[in-house]
Amino acid sequence: MDFQEDYLFWRLADFLIINQDYRLVQMASNDQELWLENVSNKQAQLIRIVRRNLDWSNSLQRDIEIISSVGERFRKRYLRGELHLINIYVTPYPPVDDYQFLIDKPYLNQESNKTIITTTLLESNQLSNSLKGLSDCLGYQIPIALEKEYDEQDISFLKQIAISHSANKLKKEKAIFENGKPFFTYILLVIQIAVLLVMELNGGSTNSTTLIKFGAKFNPLIIEGQWWRFLTPIFIHIGFLHLIMNSIALYYIGPLVERIYGNFRFILIYLFAGFTGVLASFAFSANLSAGASGAIFGCFGALLYFGLIYPKLFFRTMGMNILVVIGLNLAFGFSMQGIDNAGHIGGLIGGFLASGILYFPKGKKPLLQTAFLVISLAAVFGFLQLGYGDSTKAVDTHSSFVLAQTYVENGDYDQAYTVLKDVQDNGEKSAELLFLLSYVEIKKGMENEAKDHLLEVIKIDSSFDEAYYNLALVCINEQQLEKAKEYAQKALKLKPEKTEYKELVKKINAYLAQSSGVGESL
Repeated sequence: MDFQEDYLFWRLADFLIINQDYRLVQMASNDQELWLENVSNKQAQLIRIVRRNLDWSNSLQRDIEIISSVGERFRKRYLRGELHLINIYVTPYPPVDDYQFLIDKPYLNQESNKTIITTTLLESNQLSNSLKGLSDCLGYQIPIALEKEYDEQDISFLKQIAISHSANKLKKEKAIFENGKPFFTYILLVIQIAVLLVMELNGGSTNSTTLIKFGAKFNPLIIEGQWWRFLTPIFIHIGFLHLIMNSIALYYIGPLVERIYGNFRFILIYLFAGFTGVLASFAFSANLSAGASGAIFGCFGALLYFGLIYPKLFFRTMGMNILVVIGLNLAFGFSMQGIDNAGHIGGLIGGFLASGILYFPKGKKPLLQTAFLVISLAAVFGFLQLGYGDSTKAVDTHSSFVLAQTYVENGDYDQAYTVLKDVQDNGEKSAELLFLLSYVEIKKGMENEAKDHLLEVIKIDSSFDEAYYNLALVCINEQQLEKAKEYAQKALKLKPEKTEYKELVKKINAYLAQSSGVGESL
């Protein structure tokens, strides 16, 4: 039996697998057909080698049409714009009829025109010319020669080398995804669900005061020294929908990162990414915010670092999907109001940097890790300078207003007054601000100032029923009962369903009906 073609088949497979880093993705049951993949080789991303004696060109043409469909499935799986497939037939002789038109130019898949098949023949009887044609297709020289008559033992040896090398490579790749079983992912899920439930029982997770009480990112308090708010927002969510979305994302992405980096590295990456996400939000956004989004984006950042170190494995397994998801999320964040994209980008960068510092289990890159540590420290210092260096950007009017409301609810009227006066001095004159300021002034016994501000409120917004109600109360204390009645009736006209407005009008009418003792009764 002549084993020359079998030798060429397996010798070529050995060269591509061992020397050109191709991966064996499919092998026919008769060991006469192999599919090899190397996504980094743009000229030959996919190679099909088949050991076949060719008789007629029509069977060759049918076979090319069939494999174009297989190649198209590969292309769709890896979300590629174009796929270049090299189709190699190892044969002693070419077809007996005209076949040159099948190999003179590439064949395009009829469905998409994006899978491009280049066919070549590796003929044992025309080896030199065949190797030259194949080298032109692949873009490098093929050092193969027929030096003797080969036997079954030679073929078996070559086959064993190719399969063994592929198996070892696959084993090493699998080991990269087996550095830890998911543990902290599920702990984090339990924590954030538990925190939201506790918040719901203590004022509601969408209530600004509750969010601030539980540790949401709130720039005014961070500037005052509450540094722990760089970490606590990671575990807090604003409403059930926010929690559900982030929990689903963490459930799917967290275990993958934890398997790649191991449990200890994963939790450090997650927390550092969450920290940098909050830090970036502090530096670039004055809004009250919370959520695990920054930390989850940090998991994406960790996968991007994985792609930097293992680009072939990354793009073969998850690469395009990860890039698409990151792109869609960032685009969605930029196009929608109320989404803290600064936190998302900060988390993405933090996860990438933390991965570079920690590197992978069972591996060290001291210089690279040190470089990432220096870059991380510089980034943290820079964000802190941006946030603390210009507090006027870090704190907006709305944040100050929320802070003042928090002080009011805690009974700290002096602090609330200081915050509101600062906002007023900066030119803010909204009805809401002046009303809250008047309320604080009433609590501080500054009724003259409160009355002036309430009068400004109703000038700005004549439908502000609570301002009329408070004006009525102030006028009662000043024993201006007719004015008090006027304001109370306006409040009742605006909101006739409010019981306290009805009761106040009744009381004022009763006091007016009395000729004396009104002030004492009050």
